[in-house]
Amino acid sequence: MKYPLRDALAVAAGLLAPFLAALALLPLRTSVTHTNLALLLVVVVVAVAALGSRLGGALAALSAAAWFDFFHTEPYQSFHIQDRADVETAVLLLIVGLIVSQLAVRARVLEQVAVSGAGRLERLHAATRRVRLGAAPDDAVRQVREELVEVLGLDACRFEYGMLLGRPPRLEHDGSVQVAGWIWDLDRQGWPEGEIELRAVAHGRYQGRYMMTPRPGSLPPPLEDRLVAVDLADRAAAALDRAEPAREAL
Repeated sequence: MKYPLRDALAVAAGLLAPFLAALALLPLRTSVTHTNLALLLVVVVVAVAALGSRLGGALAALSAAAWFDFFHTEPYQSFHIQDRADVETAVLLLIVGLIVSQLAVRARVLEQVAVSGAGRLERLHAATRRVRLGAAPDDAVRQVREELVEVLGLDACRFEYGMLLGRPPRLEHDGSVQVAGWIWDLDRQGWPEGEIELRAVAHGRYQGRYMMTPRPGSLPPPLEDRLVAVDLADRAAAALDRAEPAREAL
């Protein structure tokens, strides 16, 4: 399993940033109170936690408490603390650092969820506008295909008009994937091999299907993204459905 680069950087920062900050604060050791020095180290913990890694934030809190003890409490250059007030400050630094780091991580996660949700909504709105404005069916199909590649992280995607040959794995309207009539465990097994079918249906009429090829080794996207993909395919089907009377008249 690959460790994400961002998380690796957060862990490295959690270990090194408090050490470097405590070292940089050495000239202030005799002129600034220990409480204020501890608060400055909490700022470093928050900065590390803002990278979005719980492990990195926790390591930063532990590292900040340890190096505060080592550099800024007597006896210096030792992890032993003599003064009770310094012990309380170090413990509070650790506790506050852990709490603040977790809050910072949670805030970043919520921000990512909000941004991701806004992106999904914009894709659906754009697809709906194309249908309402009477975009050419082929253009709607092509644009939805491009959206599917981005939303699902696909390697390739193509559209088949009105074909139902074979029984490839199928992305259902509830976001699940069926393989030979069975629900495929995406979380445990990842994407099934080969192309995956996503049917485009409007008003109960089948218009075609997208045949999607996931990127090799990629993880399946979350359920929310799979449901967006289903809705996008339905928008393409709606565009084809609107053009059907004109084709029949011709």
